[in-house]
Amino acid sequence: MVLKAFFPTCCASADSGLLVGRWVPEQSSAVILAVVHFPFIPIQVKELLAQVHKASQVQVAVLGTWCHRQQEPEESLGHFLEGLGAIFSHDPWLQLCREKGTRFWSCKATYHQLQGTPTEDQVMLIFYDQRKLLLSWLHPPAALPDCQAGDSAASTGGLADIFDTVARSEVLFRNDQFDEGPVRLSHWQSEGMEASILVELAKQASGPICLLMTSLLSLLSAASACRLWKLWPLPFIRSKLSTCEQLQHRLKHLSFIFSTEKAQSPMQLMRKANMLVSVILDVALGLLLLSWLHSNNRIGQLANALVPVADYVAEELQHLLQWLMGAPAGLKMNRALDQVLGRFFLYHIHLWISYIHLMSPFIEHILWHVGLSACLGLTVALSILSDIIALLTFHIYCFYVYGARLYCLKIYGLSSLWRLFRGKKWNVLRQRVDSCSYDLDQLFIGTLLFTILVFLLPTTALYYLVFTLLRLLVITVQGIIHLLVDFINSLPLYSLGLRLCRPYRLAAGVKFRVLEQEKGRPLRLLMQINPLHYSHVVHTYRLSSCGCHPKHSWGSLCRKLFFGELIYPWRQREDKQD
Repeated sequence: MVLKAFFPTCCASADSGLLVGRWVPEQSSAVILAVVHFPFIPIQVKELLAQVHKASQVQVAVLGTWCHRQQEPEESLGHFLEGLGAIFSHDPWLQLCREKGTRFWSCKATYHQLQGTPTEDQVMLIFYDQRKLLLSWLHPPAALPDCQAGDSAASTGGLADIFDTVARSEVLFRNDQFDEGPVRLSHWQSEGMEASILVELAKQASGPICLLMTSLLSLLSAASACRLWKLWPLPFIRSKLSTCEQLQHRLKHLSFIFSTEKAQSPMQLMRKANMLVSVILDVALGLLLLSWLHSNNRIGQLANALVPVADYVAEELQHLLQWLMGAPAGLKMNRALDQVLGRFFLYHIHLWISYIHLMSPFIEHILWHVGLSACLGLTVALSILSDIIALLTFHIYCFYVYGARLYCLKIYGLSSLWRLFRGKKWNVLRQRVDSCSYDLDQLFIGTLLFTILVFLLPTTALYYLVFTLLRLLVITVQGIIHLLVDFINSLPLYSLGLRLCRPYRLAAGVKFRVLEQEKGRPLRLLMQINPLHYSHVVHTYRLSSCGCHPKHSWGSLCRKLFFGELIYPWRQREDKQD
């Protein structure tokens, strides 16, 4: 049997002593965590290991001895180390030795209790970077969309115990050379613990700040849940405004960020960090937009240009309606219906122009307050822009609704009359088409209505087609804005930055590089961390977006457009009506 010994690279130059770590019988592996140096008292070493086991729930034990002959000239040291197996009994008992003046290592694993005579097994020595392994998080295969490709990539299933052992043994690494404890250890922090004054000050200040922000956010949540906001039509308006949805979404993010509860898993901690970086970036971009708007009087320039643009759009719509009221593209239209529809829509345009000119003195003040809201974040400013576009194009939406309702009425009327000719009818209760017998009067009236609807359909369909294209143009602009908002809300910036600067923190697996492979010598490998791919980072840590608007598939969208059903943001009845 081949035994695998995971040895930290930071201990390769350590003085001779005892190997402290965990034995994983399922993998036939020994994870070495530290080296205990002389002088020591055995009872003190056992007390230290008991304290580590109580704090980390890791079965830490003395696994063997470590002999660095390059620094120890005494030949009798090896015999002394072999005798320690009687004090710290463990099967198998490892004996690692680094040869004096050479780069060769010797490794032995001896069993004493299983058989009468001691037996030795082959040992495969695997070096690992203890600091990187402690700070990394091995992603399970279930969290990955597909298998990670790489040279000699190892399965994450057998390595989970190795990563978990090093991560949970952090309490063992708190002792360094400046501690005056009875036991002297060598590990990745034995030269001194990594610390930062700024980080420690931030940790001390985070508690009061989180309590204060939690209190403020709870007050905002209580104010938003007031019964006054539930009076009609406020709930309807809140459900249709993108700004309200975005503010509510950011409020949930802030409540999660400043929660006083400790993260229960690395995934939850990473999610909180991604939300914090997303909010900071959002506010920073909003402040940049705010400074740009308030410099060189750009808000006044936008206000002065808004009314002429609205007049130009209304004028172009009037020209379009006048073209439809004539002979568009040489088509023969129903003259009476064409004139009625054209004058009806022209009157709406006249009302809209009057409304814009009535609001023109207040536009600059409205834009100033809208620009000031950019301090809440770029996503809030973009949501307000989307709502402004919806308000400025409300007349186009009205045209679309009128044309769609009229077109839908004729389509369903023609389909119902077509079933009448075939002796069928739509059963509303059973939601199916049944046979039915009609008398002569019903067939005569149905024929007249069918003929009228068929000859009026081209005129209605042309108006519906034109205003649907205009509506789709507005939806496309708003859709681009919503995609940008969802991109800022859901992009895991902290995880991507961590993958770029510290790729070992997000581990998808490991790969091994051969250091020494000679006959009669133990195989020595170097374990290196395979970082998670960028696409997998986005897939794994992507934040939830606002999702305030219903999404349609292309097939469903084409079906709604063909039958004249309203699209975005209204929801349609699922029950078919005759």
